[in-house]
Amino acid sequence: MPCPPGFAGDAACPAAREAGGGTLAEPAGNAPAGSVRRREKLWQAARYRLTFEVLTPICLPDYAGSMLRGAFGLALRAVACMTRERACPPCPLYAVCPYALLFETPPPGEHPLQKFSSVPSPYIVEPPAWGRRVYNPGDMLSFHTVLFGRAPEKLALVVFAWQRAFSRSVGHGTARPVDVSLVTPEGVVGVYDAGKGRLLPHDTALSVPAGSGPDFSLCFTTPLRLQENRRILPPAELTPRVLLTALLRRNSLLAEFHAGTAPDYDFQAMAAAAATVEYSHDLQWRHWVRYSNRQRQSMALDGVVGHWRLRNVPECFHEHLYVGQWTHVGKNATFGLGQYHIEEQRKY
Repeated sequence: MPCPPGFAGDAACPAAREAGGGTLAEPAGNAPAGSVRRREKLWQAARYRLTFEVLTPICLPDYAGSMLRGAFGLALRAVACMTRERACPPCPLYAVCPYALLFETPPPGEHPLQKFSSVPSPYIVEPPAWGRRVYNPGDMLSFHTVLFGRAPEKLALVVFAWQRAFSRSVGHGTARPVDVSLVTPEGVVGVYDAGKGRLLPHDTALSVPAGSGPDFSLCFTTPLRLQENRRILPPAELTPRVLLTALLRRNSLLAEFHAGTAPDYDFQAMAAAAATVEYSHDLQWRHWVRYSNRQRQSMALDGVVGHWRLRNVPECFHEHLYVGQWTHVGKNATFGLGQYHIEEQRKY
């Protein structure tokens, strides 16, 4: 099924692509209906691999995403907060505070589409692979932090916050930073001068390759938590419409609130197009419980992992599926859930 008018993919705008523009098509302000133009560098997403040398033993749980995110948040608030208010919303600097913008993004007071109680944050923590482990002194501990939109401009603050977290205690141990690298589909690029303790200039624009699809094979490596009516859906109830509309919504909100671009989508038409996608999947339910220090209780964060094959995907979703390898999809994405890769296109 073709995309709704005005939402063709890469092939629709070769001139913009040759000019180095972004990758999300949108109707031009004065152009005829159905035409598209490109917004320059719309997709700004960067995956950084941070490597630390362990100084005192660090013990990570089966899935360390929640623990690492908590340590990062505490350290980021300690180094960025200037007023030391107990809560962020009443603070007079709430709208401009780098901690709030990165970790607790303020929702808009008004929005033409709906009222938001929260919006996606522009970062994701991707922990080491699943499995409890102990890192001894001298071991190297690596994990990823993904930043979106304008957030890579705060990379120095992000790295400093991670340094502060590991200098105090993460997993009951300490470590020191030795490397920060940008991980791209083409390879790994060092962006940290260890001798000078400085970050090096680099490009964070994410280019979507032309000619992908229409068939995709997704491999979910961390629990995917898609919900309806506040209930996490089991494998038998997962459909392409649920997946693709959730991905479209997340990517659109990240673009709007963190890159300053508001895609003008006909969500109803795109949801109808998503419902035509053929699929099969081999998904298993994965049980995971984490303890929330803030809420002082255990929380079940179950979801599905495994393979999901999509056939005849409308072109308007191709770039969203590609970019979703950075943005993740579903609930609790900030500590790494809903991560997948496209098996045919994965190059790293």
